[in-house]
Amino acid sequence: MSAVVLQELTAGAPDDQIVKVWREVWKEHEKAGTLLVPNGEDWWLAGKVLNSLLRGLKARNKGRTPKLSGDEVHRIVRDVLIARTAKRAGAAVVTDNLKDFDKIKKYCSIRTLGPERFLGK
Repeated sequence: MSAVVLQELTAGAPDDQIVKVWREVWKEHEKAGTLLVPNGEDWWLAGKVLNSLLRGLKARNKGRTPKLSGDEVHRIVRDVLIARTAKRAGAAVVTDNLKDFDKIKKYCSIRTLGPERFLGK
């Protein structure tokens, strides 16, 4: 479980009951040692990926990506951190936001799965 995802879920919780649910999820993953927390290298490499997206730089063997606006880059900062920590852990990212992760994948090779594939639907 990504600490960044838990932050997003907690921030978007509609009430205190759901905040408590995410706190329990955090505590369980923290205790089990399965909480993925961005480290210093993840933050630095996220900055490098974001810089490439902002400047529309060519990715190795993948061509250029259209430049993203500053607003778009700020919107996907957490997604890049999720991608970096997943890559470091050798994990796949399960998301319904494949569009943004496809942009990120050009500069940070990660596996992504749509939620329907993960949930077997």
